[in-house]
Amino acid sequence: MTTAAQQAMLEKVKITVGFIAALDQSGGSTPKALGLYGIDESGYANDEEMFACVHAMRTRIITSPSFDGSRVLGAILFEDTLDRGIKGKSSARFLWENKQVVPFLKVDKGLADAENGAQIMKPMPELDALLAKARAQDVFGTKMRSVIKMAKQAGVDAVVAQQFEIGKQILAAGLMPIIEPEIDINSPEKAAAEGLLKASILAHLDSLNDDQMVMLKLTLPEHANFYADLINHPKVLKVLALSGGYSRDEANKRLSENKSMIASFSRALTQGLSAQLCEDDFNDELDHTIQTIYDASAT
Repeated sequence: MTTAAQQAMLEKVKITVGFIAALDQSGGSTPKALGLYGIDESGYANDEEMFACVHAMRTRIITSPSFDGSRVLGAILFEDTLDRGIKGKSSARFLWENKQVVPFLKVDKGLADAENGAQIMKPMPELDALLAKARAQDVFGTKMRSVIKMAKQAGVDAVVAQQFEIGKQILAAGLMPIIEPEIDINSPEKAAAEGLLKASILAHLDSLNDDQMVMLKLTLPEHANFYADLINHPKVLKVLALSGGYSRDEANKRLSENKSMIASFSRALTQGLSAQLCEDDFNDELDHTIQTIYDASAT
């Protein structure tokens, strides 16, 4: 059953100009994210302290006056962020009630070993319980990431089939899935892999019911507007772009060349932010970053 809050979130994502902040760094990527933020591994003694540090970083971003729903449509959270909360509220509810930013939750448990030039997701045996927790906290949608490294049909098809299979499970739980089959920006077969990926996604979209929609999160393509067929598909709510290791300037440049594709950046969003910045400088840097990503997403 769709709640009034979820209906309002759906309308916001559907019609409002903006982008989605990816604040979902998890176990393996957290030390690097903290290092770029100016906190090296001497700044925490164990995983609990590490996650407390990254939660403080995310809280600082989310509570900044520069971060609100006028330019940021949504934010993708890690489960630990959801559990810790912000200013006495569930992080998801704080985002929506205080900032008018639509909350999403990362649900995958990482990548399996590479096979046929791709990495599908590890099993998610506790997914139903996680989806129920997310729904209870008015989370709107989810995100899950696979990786494609080479243009091999079997690998691409395995990634997309798994994404849509789990996507249907997420839809059945009343949440909006962001399907993210990332193509490695360093792949020597990137353009060819994009061709295989688009064809596979189009085929799987046809398997959805008429009343079902998904969101897609894709690596910025080699050819501008390559994913126009997906952007305009009636079963696709939005197509997001991941920065994938590109610098913010390069990611924004590529994004601005792709009409109606919007950003969902992680490293490119936090680039330039530092634990050592005073509040005014931090907020100014974040404001500049958000504006450049917003402008690139508004094309």
